[in-house]
Amino acid sequence: MTGDAGTAKFAAGMQVRARDEDWLVVEASETAQDGTRLDVRGISPLVRDQRAVFFAHPSLDKVTPLRPEDTDLVVDTSPECRRSRLFIDALIRKTPLPLSEQRLATVGTHLIDDLTYQREPARAALRGLQPRLLIADAVGLGKTLEVGLLLSELIRRGRGERILVVTPKAILEQFQHELWTRFAIPLVRLDSSGIERIRRNIPAGRNPFSYYKRAIISIDTLRSDRWRSHLMQVNWDAVVIDESHKLINKGTKNNRLAGLLAPRTDALILASATPHNGERESFGELLSLLDPTAIPDTSDYDETQLDHLYVRRHKMSPDVSAEIGHKWATRKKPVAFDCPASDAEQRIFEELYDVWISPGEGRPAPVSGKGARLFPYTLLKAFLSSHEALAETVANRIKAIDKDAEEHPENKERRAPERAALVQLGELAAEATVQEAAKFRRLVDELKAIGVGPGADKRVVIFSERRKTLKMLHEALPDALGFEASTDNRNGAIRQLHGGLPDDEQQRTVKEFSLADSELRVLLTGDIASEGVNLHRQCHQMIHYDLPWSLITIEQRNGRIDRYGQQTPPEIRALLLVRQDEDPKVPSADRLVSRRLLEREDEVHRTLGEAASILGLRDEDAEETAIKTGLADGKAFDAIVPAQPVDPFNLFMAHHTVDGSGEHYRVPQLFASTRAFVEEALDEVYDNNPQAKIGKQWGEDHPEMLSFAPDRELQRRLLVLPQTYLDERGVLDELRVTFDPAFAQQRLDRARERSGERPKGAINKQTRRETSGWPDVSYVTDQHPLVEWLTDKVLVRLTRNTAPVITANVDGPKFLMQGMYSNAKGHPTVLAWSCVSGLEHGAPEFDDDLVKVLNRAGVEPGMLNRPFTGDLGALRALVPDAVEATRRHLDKLRAIQEEPLIERLVEYEKRLQAWRKASETAFEQLTLGVRREDAEQRVENTAIEVEQLLMELATQGEAMVRVIGVLVPSTDIGEKKGA
Repeated sequence: MTGDAGTAKFAAGMQVRARDEDWLVVEASETAQDGTRLDVRGISPLVRDQRAVFFAHPSLDKVTPLRPEDTDLVVDTSPECRRSRLFIDALIRKTPLPLSEQRLATVGTHLIDDLTYQREPARAALRGLQPRLLIADAVGLGKTLEVGLLLSELIRRGRGERILVVTPKAILEQFQHELWTRFAIPLVRLDSSGIERIRRNIPAGRNPFSYYKRAIISIDTLRSDRWRSHLMQVNWDAVVIDESHKLINKGTKNNRLAGLLAPRTDALILASATPHNGERESFGELLSLLDPTAIPDTSDYDETQLDHLYVRRHKMSPDVSAEIGHKWATRKKPVAFDCPASDAEQRIFEELYDVWISPGEGRPAPVSGKGARLFPYTLLKAFLSSHEALAETVANRIKAIDKDAEEHPENKERRAPERAALVQLGELAAEATVQEAAKFRRLVDELKAIGVGPGADKRVVIFSERRKTLKMLHEALPDALGFEASTDNRNGAIRQLHGGLPDDEQQRTVKEFSLADSELRVLLTGDIASEGVNLHRQCHQMIHYDLPWSLITIEQRNGRIDRYGQQTPPEIRALLLVRQDEDPKVPSADRLVSRRLLEREDEVHRTLGEAASILGLRDEDAEETAIKTGLADGKAFDAIVPAQPVDPFNLFMAHHTVDGSGEHYRVPQLFASTRAFVEEALDEVYDNNPQAKIGKQWGEDHPEMLSFAPDRELQRRLLVLPQTYLDERGVLDELRVTFDPAFAQQRLDRARERSGERPKGAINKQTRRETSGWPDVSYVTDQHPLVEWLTDKVLVRLTRNTAPVITANVDGPKFLMQGMYSNAKGHPTVLAWSCVSGLEHGAPEFDDDLVKVLNRAGVEPGMLNRPFTGDLGALRALVPDAVEATRRHLDKLRAIQEEPLIERLVEYEKRLQAWRKASETAFEQLTLGVRREDAEQRVENTAIEVEQLLMELATQGEAMVRVIGVLVPSTDIGEKKGA
């Protein structure tokens, strides 16, 4: 390897010289025209710990790699050869796993239950050349945890440095909280307050996505045009899009956003419990975001063509139920209560049926205009929510009629009967009161029966489709239950949650409902909370104040409390408004449709485990329209909503299962645990006195907890942690960590018992800590910022281009070597940690289990570091021989290690050619020349991009070889300290 910037090979962990300073390579990737892009961190005094980017190209930056043949050997005089052991272990930690390694490497290192089925998404994604996958598990199985596992694996492979997570705004903090507390993956939250903070903290005009390497943002914010130009300038290692079914419809902002992000990321992870809208073409288009060459025709394909792109399980899947039965209480059968209408409500019922729904022979409903046929059922659905929701619907319709008459005077007379009928219906709605409303009276009775009230700790979530109904309940319930009325929605025992609220208020409400000592007892929510929001931590009671005419939405609602981690059997109730003179042979809509939908969802939940497959529409609005249409056509309920999927595709989707078992990769390590590494690294970095320099101490009451005051270098690293966590826990003043998962879980559980509601006027640090929903102790995984910081610190303890000499239990010099081949993206394709001996005799021998060599040589804590009395010059003379021998040895290993990668590249190339040929055949069916030319151009562009990807993934260039240490005999071989 030469020092010329145009031909040198770079890899993470190398030290380089640029602009007269020394740098550690954090990430290396090839660019199309500008040479190798080097993400580096300063290690010489002037630039220590500063981040920079260089482009190793003759016309740009002169970056000189430190040649392995020139490696200087320095005797390690540190106690127990600590500096050498830390250096070697840190280098292993810093080096990404090779592309050929598909086994999971981080299993068992996170704060989660080790469940086989949750590993499968990561395993499935890593099988592909690009980690791209749709996680389509049913509601409640833990998709966020599966995302965290996959991101951890990508980070360990050097493919997760830059991460963008896109979620609905209501769950931004929830998602951020899970990834930090369970995986130690910090994300900067770009909600409204986060964006304002960015404006203050970064230079004007700076792209926020280049400033923060790992961010989480709501899809509502990101799809705005103001972010488009920023996104077009940034590439990502991994993009996660939650609730990805919202990307399907062509022409929408969400769809355009997905099309913008997909080609700008290596890994693409989509998550959705309802992964398509019932149309095969839509599902094919969604998965084509992951792999554009999977199917030539998105409307005509075999499901097996897509198997590699998604996983889908549900609670009843054998591999799932066997593992989580004890952590997921079986829900009780839902109960629906008939609520006979009040006199005022009965008059509305009569008006709706007599005038709008069943006006009798020869009398058409007084409705015209767009959607006229189904509008009577829109009025009925509004009334089944509340009389106030009906009044709102009537007022909106009258407003639309008046606007139409103003713009088109010729329509005024034609629509006059409808307007008059609406006025009459509105007057009847105005006569009804909430106190007399049948469902409201039953709701109060049920809440009292559950035990909701002042001084009680019972929690209930109440769903309604209409914000007007939520507002009505928010105003009326406090007095009915004896709670103090709240002047706004930010305080009090009863609060609303819906899409009209600011994003930070939505997140705070969700957070406080999950905390045990929050004053929040009744959550009134619209269906914004039916997707992705966890409401089960302190709640197992749910009431449907009204029921959506959609199996998907009912399933999503129920899944908020009926999900993995729910320890108490969920109880679900529904309130049905029925007529006073209800005829069982001619039931009201709530009894005919809503009750049956609730029952059908429960039946499917216990058998298929997935409700969306029944109607096969995969869209909430489409399901409701289908049910309304069926009613208007006079169909029976079972004809509208069958008991089993009628489309084999939907049955297939409901039962697509996979195997999550498999061998794990054991990363070589010199220390028994991450804790051992951190303890010795702190001693090394702070010269054996971290107690005095940073106040390091293990807790007296909690010996599992390590705490200290982070210095300025570490503080800069910690600034990427969640801002609310930094503020509420005072992390920059005192960092508290633990390596004990049981203790970490205990502190996480304890945090959920805290309200997070600060007393008025309380602003001191102690109050913020005591009332935070974030745990006061963070769990240390191998990707925790503390470990990453210490890893970098110990790597630079050795001066430039040096390797340590270690006296050990060996009979001759053994050179410890790192060898690596990489691809154009800078990712390792072949990797070896080897020991070469016999160089002094001209007969090199290799052992490729470096850790075993070190263990046999007694390189471990407690070893005695004997003075080296040999000829250091003679050892240095062997360095070029060690480098050359390792290059030859690495060529042999390449043939073995590279084979799985080559097989995958060849297989993908064959698939690309088959896709191209099938696409060309499809062109012949296009009659319009312009359409054919456009389609041909799209295929050609895609093929070029994929072929370029295949070239970039293949091994390129020369091997990178590094001397990382030399073992030499000691005077008293194997002697231990204190022996």
